Amino acid sequence: MATLFKPFGVVGGLIAGLLGRRLFDWIWGKIDQQEPPEAKHSDVGLGRLVLSLVLQGAIFSVVRGLFDHESRRAFQRLTGRWPGEQAPELRE
Repeated sequence: MATLFKPFGVVGGLIAGLLGRRLFDWIWGKIDQQEPPEAKHSDVGLGRLVLSLVLQGAIFSVVRGLFDHESRRAFQRLTGRWPGEQAPELRE
């Protein structure tokens, strides 16, 4: 099933990346009028850089996780099989 699911995952990842970027840009625009600072910028405050990186990471993680899960649900509806594990493994 993993091999058949690969194209779903790739397309979902691309869409999630685009939506995540747009969402981050929109949210950052509400926080600051300047473009978000990046590590390559030399004249940037550490606090603004950390805020930008944390916010960007959180948004991308949530959007990607939701797209991954929903693309798996769509795959299951089409094939009748879930492409992955049914539940998280128990820790000892």
